[in-house]
Amino acid sequence: MADTDLALPSRVLSREDFLYPPLSPNRTGRLKLDSLHTMYWEESGNPRGAPVVFLHGGPGGGSAPDHRRFYDPVFYRIIVYDQRGAGQSTPLGELADNTTPHLIADLERLRTHLSVERWLVFGGSWGSTLALAYAQAHPDRVQGLVLRGIFLCRPLEIQWFLYEMRFIFPEAWRAFAGFLPEAERGDLLGGYYRRLTDPDPGVHMPAAHAWSRYEGSCSTLLPDPELVAHFDEDAVALAIARIEAHYFVHDIFLPDNALLAGIDRNRHLPCTIVQGRYDAVCPILSADELHLAWPEARYVIVADAGHSAREPGIARELVAATNRFREIVDRR
Repeated sequence: MADTDLALPSRVLSREDFLYPPLSPNRTGRLKLDSLHTMYWEESGNPRGAPVVFLHGGPGGGSAPDHRRFYDPVFYRIIVYDQRGAGQSTPLGELADNTTPHLIADLERLRTHLSVERWLVFGGSWGSTLALAYAQAHPDRVQGLVLRGIFLCRPLEIQWFLYEMRFIFPEAWRAFAGFLPEAERGDLLGGYYRRLTDPDPGVHMPAAHAWSRYEGSCSTLLPDPELVAHFDEDAVALAIARIEAHYFVHDIFLPDNALLAGIDRNRHLPCTIVQGRYDAVCPILSADELHLAWPEARYVIVADAGHSAREPGIARELVAATNRFREIVDRR
């Protein structure tokens, strides 16, 4: 088994010490996926560079300008997009025809639309889930993977998110659970899902804010009010809460333990796994078990980080990973 790298603390620094400078897209577009869904996508960096695609978290989290900044813009052709129902894709928060197989097919549709032969796939949290699922479905289209905050979407991980994060963040969980009447707290997912899918904004928006604030509050080792405020924006809260609950209710539309069971389909690909030691949203156990199943992957544990890519140590290691990949990816 490959050795595990322990990244040294970096709390005195900021993510700005590690990310590439802000940059604007070279072009943007909207790709019609079916009669209902339209995908937003954008490209930045070198138009003739090595393709890298960013898969955002959630599901439903959407992309942001900082997601262009993990890659050398001189070397990479940086492709960022919003998954169904998220960000600037439309309609926002839509659950119809929104499943993991749909998202895998959408990624292939985007690759073909942009005339990319193979690309580096970069995903964090739910993005790591989708990256693994995509790599197992289309390994011939992947040059390598950079994965952060591993989420394998197993029942134990969903149970942790809904109930057991209270052992670390009791105040945040109390507000999350306390949003529902006491009689419904034995089934938090069911209670939230009923509200989040109610057509009345007076019903679904308060539930969306309660869910999204909970996740944002638990996503960093140290408090990050700016991140919590972002999670509490109406559009962000609605897409994250509604789509996450939808995927959780349906066991992410994949067989139980499918990603670990299918790991041999992508073990030949180069991969870096970056995991915060104190990630409360996606606990390190899943990253550890992924590495046990995929010992060839480079595994970096960030000693002073939680879940968010905004944290300095996480940002440092993600940039270091894409810099290392410059030596092995090509520009086709």
